Amino acid sequence: MAVQTSTAAPMAASPNRSLAQHVSGYFRRLAGGELGALPAVAGLLVLCLIFTALRPVFPSARNFANLFTQGAQISIIAMGLVFVLLLGEIDLSAGFASGVCAAVLAELLTNWHWPWYLAILTALVTGVVIGLVLGTLVAKVRIPSFVVTLAAFLAFQGVALLMLKNGANISVSDPVVNAIENKNLPVWLSWVLLVAVVVGYLAVQLLRVRSRAARGLGTDPLSLIAIKTGGIAVLGGLAVYFLNIERSFNPLRVSLRGVPIVVPLILLLLVVWSFILSRTGYGRHIYAVGGNREAARRAGINVDRIRISAFVICSGMAAIGGIVAASRANSVDPNTGGSNILLYAVGAAVIGGTSLFGGKGRVLDAVLGGAVVAVIDNGMGLMGYSAGTKYVVTGIVLLAAAGIDALSRRRAAASGLR
Repeated sequence: MAVQTSTAAPMAASPNRSLAQHVSGYFRRLAGGELGALPAVAGLLVLCLIFTALRPVFPSARNFANLFTQGAQISIIAMGLVFVLLLGEIDLSAGFASGVCAAVLAELLTNWHWPWYLAILTALVTGVVIGLVLGTLVAKVRIPSFVVTLAAFLAFQGVALLMLKNGANISVSDPVVNAIENKNLPVWLSWVLLVAVVVGYLAVQLLRVRSRAARGLGTDPLSLIAIKTGGIAVLGGLAVYFLNIERSFNPLRVSLRGVPIVVPLILLLLVVWSFILSRTGYGRHIYAVGGNREAARRAGINVDRIRISAFVICSGMAAIGGIVAASRANSVDPNTGGSNILLYAVGAAVIGGTSLFGGKGRVLDAVLGGAVVAVIDNGMGLMGYSAGTKYVVTGIVLLAAAGIDALSRRRAAASGLR
């Protein structure tokens, strides 16, 4: 039996397709229900236009930088959740798992006086161990992931309370850890980062063309690669320009210019996990198991190992999210990783385009969805709306995203694309 893979995985292009053929093919896929990230991108643009019209301060350089720091933790946790969702599973404990890992970091830094690199490493190992336990219970013991992670969701709240002495707040004063969310790259290094991203993207695309041509496979036309690279250069250039504008109210005392340090961290995670999902055998196995678990098993894929590894990645990314949260707050308390963090992270992955049914999604979806969630939270905060209103609007957006996913799958099945 052939392994069913997701249509979100890279599709082989027919030889010698022109730019016009690529464009027409894209619109045929849209008509067939393969919407990809289009709903998330369109929603993000509409939200930005609405908030800009209602609150002119929304597109300011200061607020633009705030969007990156506000959405960082959610986007990072959502990246890990993408791997679990691709398998048709769920991890309800990711939020509080990040809180436990943050508590480990704070405890080791502040009370045990460990160096930052050992404390961060231990927090990451804690996340990996959590994922290993959860994945083993799901894959080997055959307990549904909803039940396992719901139990962990409750248990990790208790663990955080016990570690933090039933509600104590542990300050994090390590300058390296605090710099992740609170410091910026120098202006010149911000531009260097942009050049590195653009050149790196162009190099990857050209190497892919060369590799496919050497094997007699179809390649993207150079005009399409040039348009994509130019788009990244323009959008990235605008972002870096705005982030390099002075954002401090008192620049003579404290200057706030440059790309926040958390941005290259998110870019690095995005590149690494995107490469793993789209360019490695492991990534193809993830899509195969998510598309049809039994077919993947019969094709010789170790399904249990894939499922366990997805939970390990998810909890490991939750640990990174916890470190980022501790950096932003300069402290850790029992609410770190709690409240709406998990719901926003799951919402970010789904809003970005990852399917709750498994087999369809990309790591980029988490970043796009995280941007949508951050824009909603930030924009409505500027307008003075209450937390209740924010939750209602975010819930409606999440429901719309899930509805679009269900309808697009039905359309794709009817048109023969799935």
